[in-house]
Amino acid sequence: MEEKEITKFIEDRARSGIEYRALEVRAADTEEPTYNVEGFATTYDQPYLLWHDDGFNVTEQVDRHAFDETEMRDVIMQYDHSGKVYARTTNGTLELNHDNAHGLEVKADLSKTPGARELYEEIKGGFISQMSMGFTVTEDSVDDMGEIDGVQTYQRTIKKIGRLYDVSRVSIPANYYTEISARSGVLRRSVEQLESERLQAEIIKQQAEARAVRKQELTERLNALINKEETHGN
Repeated sequence: MEEKEITKFIEDRARSGIEYRALEVRAADTEEPTYNVEGFATTYDQPYLLWHDDGFNVTEQVDRHAFDETEMRDVIMQYDHSGKVYARTTNGTLELNHDNAHGLEVKADLSKTPGARELYEEIKGGFISQMSMGFTVTEDSVDDMGEIDGVQTYQRTIKKIGRLYDVSRVSIPANYYTEISARSGVLRRSVEQLESERLQAEIIKQQAEARAVRKQELTERLNALINKEETHGN
Protein backbone atom coordinates (compact mmCIF):
# COMPACT_ATOMS: atom_id res chain seq x y z
CA MET A 1 0.00 0.00 0.00
CA GLU A 2 1.07 3.58 -0.64
CA GLU A 3 1.39 6.04 2.27
CA LYS A 4 -1.95 7.73 1.47
CA GLU A 5 -3.73 4.37 1.46
CA ILE A 6 -1.98 3.34 4.68
CA THR A 7 -3.04 6.58 6.41
CA LYS A 8 -6.68 6.01 5.45
CA PHE A 9 -6.40 2.37 6.54
CA ILE A 10 -5.06 3.38 9.98
CA GLU A 11 -7.65 6.15 10.45
CA ASP A 12 -10.51 3.80 9.51
CA ARG A 13 -9.24 1.17 11.94
CA ALA A 14 -8.84 3.79 14.68
CA ARG A 15 -12.50 4.75 14.33
CA SER A 16 -13.41 1.09 14.90
CA GLY A 17 -11.25 0.95 18.01
CA ILE A 18 -8.16 -0.84 16.65
CA GLU A 19 -4.87 0.85 17.57
CA TYR A 20 -1.29 0.35 16.37
CA ARG A 21 2.06 0.65 18.14
CA ALA A 22 5.66 0.13 17.06
CA LEU A 23 7.28 -3.26 17.75
CA GLU A 24 11.02 -3.93 17.60
CA VAL A 25 12.22 -7.33 16.40
CA ARG A 26 15.56 -8.98 15.78
CA ALA A 27 16.89 -12.34 14.65
CA ALA A 28 17.32 -14.68 17.60
CA ASP A 29 20.88 -14.98 18.95
CA THR A 30 21.79 -18.62 18.34
CA GLU A 31 24.95 -20.43 17.25
CA GLU A 32 23.12 -22.66 14.79
CA PRO A 33 21.32 -21.12 11.78
CA THR A 34 17.61 -20.72 12.53
CA TYR A 35 14.66 -18.77 11.20
CA ASN A 36 13.57 -17.48 14.59
CA VAL A 37 12.94 -13.81 15.40
CA GLU A 38 12.10 -12.28 18.76
CA GLY A 39 11.29 -8.97 20.38
CA PHE A 40 8.86 -7.13 22.62
CA ALA A 41 5.49 -5.83 21.45
CA THR A 42 5.53 -3.39 24.35
CA THR A 43 7.23 -2.80 27.70
CA TYR A 44 5.41 -2.43 31.01
CA ASP A 45 5.13 0.71 33.14
CA GLN A 46 7.59 2.68 30.98
CA PRO A 47 6.11 5.91 29.56
CA TYR A 48 6.94 6.75 25.94
CA LEU A 49 6.06 9.75 23.79
CA LEU A 50 3.02 9.22 21.57
CA TRP A 51 2.96 12.61 19.93
CA HIS A 52 3.81 16.27 20.44
CA ASP A 53 1.15 18.85 19.72
CA ASP A 54 1.19 22.64 19.86
CA GLY A 55 2.12 23.35 23.47
CA PHE A 56 1.82 19.87 24.98
CA ASN A 57 3.09 16.27 24.88
CA VAL A 58 1.07 13.06 25.05
CA THR A 59 2.80 10.06 26.61
CA GLU A 60 1.59 6.50 27.13
CA GLN A 61 2.44 3.52 29.28
CA VAL A 62 1.12 -0.04 29.41
CA ASP A 63 0.15 -1.41 32.80
CA ARG A 64 1.93 -4.60 33.84
CA HIS A 65 -1.41 -6.43 33.96
CA ALA A 66 -2.87 -5.06 30.71
CA PHE A 67 -2.56 -8.44 28.94
CA ASP A 68 -3.82 -10.62 31.79
CA GLU A 69 -7.21 -11.18 30.11
CA THR A 70 -6.35 -10.35 26.48
CA GLU A 71 -7.77 -12.50 23.68
CA MET A 72 -4.62 -13.88 21.99
CA ARG A 73 -5.69 -17.30 20.78
CA ASP A 74 -5.35 -16.50 17.07
CA VAL A 75 -2.75 -13.78 16.47
CA ILE A 76 -1.02 -13.56 13.09
CA MET A 77 2.14 -11.98 11.64
CA GLN A 78 1.48 -10.10 8.39
CA TYR A 79 2.68 -7.36 6.04
CA ASP A 80 1.09 -3.91 6.60
CA HIS A 81 -1.57 -5.57 8.80
CA SER A 82 -3.14 -7.30 5.79
CA GLY A 83 -2.51 -9.97 3.15
CA LYS A 84 -0.08 -12.87 3.50
CA VAL A 85 0.35 -14.57 6.90
CA TYR A 86 3.97 -15.40 7.89
CA ALA A 87 3.36 -16.92 11.34
CA ARG A 88 0.38 -17.73 13.57
CA THR A 89 -0.26 -18.64 17.18
CA THR A 90 -2.73 -21.41 16.27
CA ASN A 91 -0.08 -23.45 14.41
CA GLY A 92 2.70 -22.76 16.91
CA THR A 93 4.86 -20.56 14.67
CA LEU A 94 4.08 -17.43 16.71
CA GLU A 95 4.47 -17.34 20.50
CA LEU A 96 3.38 -14.58 22.87
CA ASN A 97 4.40 -14.39 26.52
CA HIS A 98 2.82 -11.66 28.65
CA ASP A 99 4.34 -12.98 31.90
CA ASN A 100 7.81 -11.65 31.10
CA ALA A 101 8.60 -8.92 33.64
CA HIS A 102 9.87 -6.60 30.89
CA GLY A 103 6.84 -6.67 28.61
CA LEU A 104 4.88 -8.70 26.04
CA GLU A 105 7.46 -11.03 24.49
CA VAL A 106 7.05 -12.10 20.86
CA LYS A 107 8.80 -15.07 19.22
CA ALA A 108 8.22 -16.28 15.66
CA ASP A 109 9.42 -19.27 13.64
CA LEU A 110 9.78 -18.03 10.06
CA SER A 111 11.01 -21.28 8.54
CA LYS A 112 7.75 -22.70 7.18
CA THR A 113 7.20 -20.79 3.91
CA PRO A 114 9.41 -19.05 1.31
CA GLY A 115 7.81 -15.70 2.18
CA ALA A 116 8.45 -16.19 5.90
CA ARG A 117 12.09 -17.14 5.26
CA GLU A 118 12.50 -14.04 3.10
CA LEU A 119 11.09 -11.92 5.94
CA TYR A 120 13.60 -13.51 8.32
CA GLU A 121 16.51 -12.65 6.01
CA GLU A 122 15.31 -9.03 5.82
CA ILE A 123 15.16 -8.83 9.61
CA LYS A 124 18.54 -10.56 10.04
CA GLY A 125 20.12 -8.26 7.46
CA GLY A 126 18.89 -5.16 9.28
CA PHE A 127 16.50 -4.09 6.51
CA ILE A 128 13.62 -4.43 9.00
CA SER A 129 14.08 -3.56 12.68
CA GLN A 130 10.57 -2.49 13.56
CA MET A 131 7.13 -3.93 13.16
CA SER A 132 3.68 -2.86 14.34
CA MET A 133 1.02 -4.55 16.46
CA GLY A 134 -2.76 -4.08 16.20
CA PHE A 135 -4.96 -4.26 19.30
CA THR A 136 -8.04 -2.91 21.08
CA VAL A 137 -8.18 -1.24 24.50
CA THR A 138 -11.02 -1.97 26.93
CA GLU A 139 -9.83 0.13 29.88
CA ASP A 140 -7.51 3.12 30.14
CA SER A 141 -7.05 6.46 31.88
CA VAL A 142 -5.67 9.84 30.84
CA ASP A 143 -4.05 12.03 33.48
CA ASP A 144 -2.84 15.62 33.55
CA MET A 145 0.81 15.31 34.60
CA GLY A 146 1.44 19.05 34.70
CA GLU A 147 4.69 20.31 33.23
CA ILE A 148 7.51 17.83 32.61
CA ASP A 149 10.77 19.41 31.45
CA GLY A 150 8.84 22.61 30.89
CA VAL A 151 6.17 21.05 28.64
CA GLN A 152 2.55 20.43 29.61
CA THR A 153 2.11 16.65 29.53
CA TYR A 154 -0.86 14.27 29.44
CA GLN A 155 -0.27 10.58 30.11
CA ARG A 156 -2.41 7.68 29.04
CA THR A 157 -2.20 4.41 30.93
CA ILE A 158 -3.49 1.33 29.10
CA LYS A 159 -4.96 -0.86 31.83
CA LYS A 160 -6.66 -3.61 29.83
CA ILE A 161 -6.16 -4.74 26.23
CA GLY A 162 -9.19 -6.57 24.90
CA ARG A 163 -7.71 -8.31 21.88
CA LEU A 164 -4.36 -8.54 20.12
CA TYR A 165 -5.00 -9.00 16.39
CA ASP A 166 -1.62 -9.13 14.70
CA VAL A 167 2.01 -8.13 14.59
CA SER A 168 3.10 -6.92 11.17
CA ARG A 169 6.10 -6.01 9.13
CA VAL A 170 5.38 -2.50 7.80
CA SER A 171 6.43 -0.73 4.62
CA ILE A 172 6.72 2.67 6.35
CA PRO A 173 8.23 3.43 9.80
CA ALA A 174 6.22 1.78 12.57
CA ASN A 175 6.16 5.03 14.54
CA TYR A 176 4.05 6.51 11.75
CA TYR A 177 1.41 3.86 12.49
CA THR A 178 1.64 4.74 16.18
CA GLU A 179 1.19 8.49 15.75
CA ILE A 180 -1.60 8.39 13.14
CA SER A 181 -3.43 5.72 15.15
CA ALA A 182 -3.21 7.67 18.42
CA ARG A 183 -4.17 10.98 16.81
CA SER A 184 -7.18 9.45 15.03
CA GLY A 185 -8.77 7.58 17.94
CA VAL A 186 -10.73 8.45 21.08
CA LEU A 187 -7.49 9.25 22.93
CA ARG A 188 -7.13 12.51 21.02
CA ARG A 189 -10.62 13.61 22.06
CA SER A 190 -9.83 12.79 25.70
CA VAL A 191 -6.60 14.79 25.57
CA GLU A 192 -8.26 17.73 23.82
CA GLN A 193 -10.96 17.80 26.49
CA LEU A 194 -8.35 17.81 29.28
CA GLU A 195 -6.38 20.54 27.50
CA SER A 196 -9.55 22.61 27.07
CA GLU A 197 -10.40 22.20 30.75
CA ARG A 198 -6.84 23.13 31.74
CA LEU A 199 -6.87 26.25 29.57
CA GLN A 200 -10.30 27.24 30.90
CA ALA A 201 -9.08 26.79 34.47
CA GLU A 202 -6.02 28.90 33.63
CA ILE A 203 -8.24 31.66 32.26
CA ILE A 204 -10.42 31.58 35.38
CA LYS A 205 -7.30 31.69 37.55
CA GLN A 206 -5.91 34.65 35.62
CA GLN A 207 -9.25 36.46 35.86
CA ALA A 208 -9.38 35.84 39.61
CA GLU A 209 -5.82 37.10 40.00
CA ALA A 210 -6.63 40.20 37.95
CA ARG A 211 -9.69 40.89 40.12
CA ALA A 212 -7.59 40.46 43.26
CA VAL A 213 -5.00 42.90 41.94
CA ARG A 214 -7.71 45.38 40.97
CA LYS A 215 -9.34 45.04 44.38
CA GLN A 216 -6.00 45.64 46.07
CA GLU A 217 -5.41 48.73 43.95
CA LEU A 218 -8.86 50.14 44.79
CA THR A 219 -8.33 49.41 48.48
CA GLU A 220 -5.02 51.21 48.46
CA ARG A 221 -6.52 54.20 46.64
CA LEU A 222 -9.43 54.31 49.08
CA ASN A 223 -7.08 54.15 52.06
CA ALA A 224 -4.99 56.91 50.53
CA LEU A 225 -8.09 59.12 50.17
CA ILE A 226 -9.17 58.42 53.76
CA ASN A 227 -5.70 59.24 55.03
CA LYS A 228 -5.72 62.45 52.98
CA GLU A 229 -9.10 63.51 54.42
CA GLU A 230 -7.94 62.77 57.94
CA THR A 231 -4.78 64.79 57.37
CA HIS A 232 -6.81 67.74 56.09
CA GLY A 233 -9.21 67.48 59.02
CA ASN A 234 -6.36 67.79 61.46
